[in-house]
Amino acid sequence: MARARAAEKTKSTPAKPGHNADRDELLGYYRSMLLIRRFEERAGQLYGMGLIGGFCHLYIGQEAIAVGVQAVKESGDSVITGYRDHGHMLACGMDPNEVMAELTGRATGASKGKGGSMHMFSTASDFYGGHGIVGAQVSLGTGLAFANRYKSNGKVSFTYFGDGAANQGQVYESFNMAELWRLPVVYVIENNQYAMGTSIERSSAETDLYKRGLSFRIPGEEVDGMDVEAVRDAASRAAAHARSGKGPYILEMMTYRYRGHSMSDPAKYRTREEVDQVRKTRDPIEHLEHRLSELGFADEAALKAIDADVKRIVADAAEFARMSPEPDPAALYTDVYLEAAQ
Repeated sequence: MARARAAEKTKSTPAKPGHNADRDELLGYYRSMLLIRRFEERAGQLYGMGLIGGFCHLYIGQEAIAVGVQAVKESGDSVITGYRDHGHMLACGMDPNEVMAELTGRATGASKGKGGSMHMFSTASDFYGGHGIVGAQVSLGTGLAFANRYKSNGKVSFTYFGDGAANQGQVYESFNMAELWRLPVVYVIENNQYAMGTSIERSSAETDLYKRGLSFRIPGEEVDGMDVEAVRDAASRAAAHARSGKGPYILEMMTYRYRGHSMSDPAKYRTREEVDQVRKTRDPIEHLEHRLSELGFADEAALKAIDADVKRIVADAAEFARMSPEPDPAALYTDVYLEAAQ
């Protein structure tokens, strides 16, 4: 019964057309979401082949969130997230070759093969990780917002976390400071219905996570996280609020992950019928395909051409990773400390 209610809630928020749709804009969203989907599918294959070690958390099903928020991000705005992070990296514009090489622990990776799936960074892309400790990135993202406030640079921190992390204590310490000091931070809660293997109804007394900031006077809203345009419009409102000096804003993105919590999770806590129902009725990529068709922006041949190009990029990334060298053992002792200037 609880799962039925959650599935219904995922479908409850209608699509919002927002501003007039632009053909190139929507095709860009489609390409970005498809790149994330195909990349993650290939990452899952490489993990099964033993080429990716450790943990690997796939973003399949949640693509509209990273892409929709990225659409309103300005240069210099920071992005920080948890360990389900590959989609955010690609949305931020990180090189798929470097991301795949990092996943496979190669020296050509974004973090020289030392970060792996959960801990890669690219300050050049305004991406501050990738964090393996549940909820840790929330206080760090709040700190990034504090730096922006201190510098008065007009930049925003987009800080992502999941429904499981929403119950961590440091999240509420961060909320308190963020509102107290009017920090320019947008908290993006990716509510994919399950914290590891526990449904939100079994772990949270208040399941409307966008309300979690009310006691701190932080405004929030629930968003259809399976509709990239709805995500973009909500992120635009939230960013404008934070950027104008009004302080933090909470966006609860209602979404769904198709795979298990990580590659080692068979996801036996939910039925195949539940997953298939979401795939058939709420898939973010298929939703945008229908939208592009309705608007006359792209036919089946054009969409297939985009898919073919994306598959080529992902195949090239996998080959680049496979051919790249592993880090020299001596690299174990580098990048540990930063030498202070004399």
